[in-house]
Amino acid sequence: MSTAPPPTTRTDRPHPVSWGADPYADALRSGRGPLFLRRTDGWLLPLEVERWCARPDAADLSALQRCEGAVLDIGCGPGRLVAALLARGRRALGIDVSAAAVARTLATGGAAVCRSVFDSLPDEGSWGTALLLDGNIGIGGDPGALLARSAQLVGRGGLLIVETTPADVDERVRVRVEGGPHAPGGAPRTDDTFPWARVGTPALLRYAAAAGWSPVEQWTVTGRADHLPAAERCFVSLRRRDAARSHC
Repeated sequence: MSTAPPPTTRTDRPHPVSWGADPYADALRSGRGPLFLRRTDGWLLPLEVERWCARPDAADLSALQRCEGAVLDIGCGPGRLVAALLARGRRALGIDVSAAAVARTLATGGAAVCRSVFDSLPDEGSWGTALLLDGNIGIGGDPGALLARSAQLVGRGGLLIVETTPADVDERVRVRVEGGPHAPGGAPRTDDTFPWARVGTPALLRYAAAAGWSPVEQWTVTGRADHLPAAERCFVSLRRRDAARSHC
């Protein structure tokens, strides 16, 4: 999971936002939480550090088996998906603004660069599949802009696989990363927050249509995890509209 500068900003330098701060970096190095996103009103979203640092689960594998061609993992975090794709013989690259995330990805045998999705990226316009999993549709707080940018990264007929929030939600908020034994604490100050978004499948499909994507498939995987008794994860695959008819 990662974030990015506003869509109007283009730079080749990593953006120094909260994902590079100690709570997130420390959690990735240890492979453990607690870690949260806290909204300015105090509401908390737990982040699944242990799952991100483990092997891909059944829900992850359901997305990976649908990948086509070379894969770009946007907001790759500790790199479990990149490593799994490479182990399957598929070319894959992770991008993340967190140096700690990139370092862990490299340590697991994956390939990654420390970039925002809105930076210039390797092989733009030629990736077979782009991934926005683990809540990464929230990057930058503007799903429409993120989906439009993703369409620039894949080739003609390229695929985008997005994980959505199980609830029918469409919200844009400002959040801060918090972790450690004293989280949760007070509401964050506005000067150390960054934009984030949460969208369910209906909202995603609306944004996708406006950004030039056509829906291919929707699916849900329900499993069990140590810290979540019944974890439902929802996915949507999208095809660049310029080749939608020939690939659906």
